[in-house]
Amino acid sequence: MKQKKVTFADIAAYTGFSKTTISRYFNNPDSLTLENQEKITHALDVLGYQENKLAKVLANGKSEFVGIIIPNLYLHYYSEMLNQLLSTYEKYNYKFLVFIGNNKKEIEEKYIHELMAYKIEGLIVLSNTISSEELASYKLPVVTIERECDHVCSVSTDNYLGGVQATSLLIRNNCDVILHINSIFSDTLPTYGRIQGFEDICNEHHITHELIQRNMGNTYQETLAQLKNIFNEIEEKYPAQKKGVFLANDTYASMFLNLIFQKYGKLPKDYQIVGFDDSPIASEAILPITTVGQQIEKIAQTAMELLVLQMNEMKKRKPTPLKEPVHKQITPVLIRRDTTE
Repeated sequence: MKQKKVTFADIAAYTGFSKTTISRYFNNPDSLTLENQEKITHALDVLGYQENKLAKVLANGKSEFVGIIIPNLYLHYYSEMLNQLLSTYEKYNYKFLVFIGNNKKEIEEKYIHELMAYKIEGLIVLSNTISSEELASYKLPVVTIERECDHVCSVSTDNYLGGVQATSLLIRNNCDVILHINSIFSDTLPTYGRIQGFEDICNEHHITHELIQRNMGNTYQETLAQLKNIFNEIEEKYPAQKKGVFLANDTYASMFLNLIFQKYGKLPKDYQIVGFDDSPIASEAILPITTVGQQIEKIAQTAMELLVLQMNEMKKRKPTPLKEPVHKQITPVLIRRDTTE
């Protein structure tokens, strides 16, 4: 037989409380004593109550949804970050609506309006196309990860330290020339610290070095084609020198390592490779890759903590928004594997 749907009236009759009190239990539980909360919880178990999520959204405007806008998923850093963000459901019980921006501002703005229509309670943004000033104008709890963040809360890696760690290792390994391969982007972004750290340490130690910045494209195929060109240029320009190659992320590092193996069948002694982020591709590559670990799990957890802090404040009758955005910086950790000595 079909089970009868349990209503607030049923719960009220079972507990002896009014329907108003039952409603407060769902929408503002802190207004009830712990004893009364426990009585109602027990009644829900006995009666087999199943909460109507849609009705709750309509009643209080709180959806328990968080929006995520991410640039792409072909870079392993983003796919692992998304994995870690989604895993926070067990702790916070927030569900996620995810959109991939592909660096198109007008599309991402459309996504945000779509998310607002779903009554999201907060937003996590990893793409760089929409300014933090515009994000703040939506009057919604926002946390950005590794991007411009003047007007909203953020979490980022200490990219400068990471650049110093990677470059210093290649210097200690007695490389004749050190190269850094990265995409073209604004020096206002946190990730530019990797370039600054690389250049400062090379100049400090008077090491021959080259910064190679190119438009790396928005797909795996476009990036691979660009890296093939760069690899051929390096082979031609530095044929008899020990080359330390520091790449912007582990996806680039893995692709570059594959190009070396395709030509030599191994990693020659005149190549040292360091990636950045410690996404799973680094440890699972054809040769485990030395990398600067961004502690992706810690970044995701910190971002959710910061977002939940803001969302909980917004649920109060008289919320007090943050006076200034909160910015958290996570320390990177150098992880040595088989692509360096």
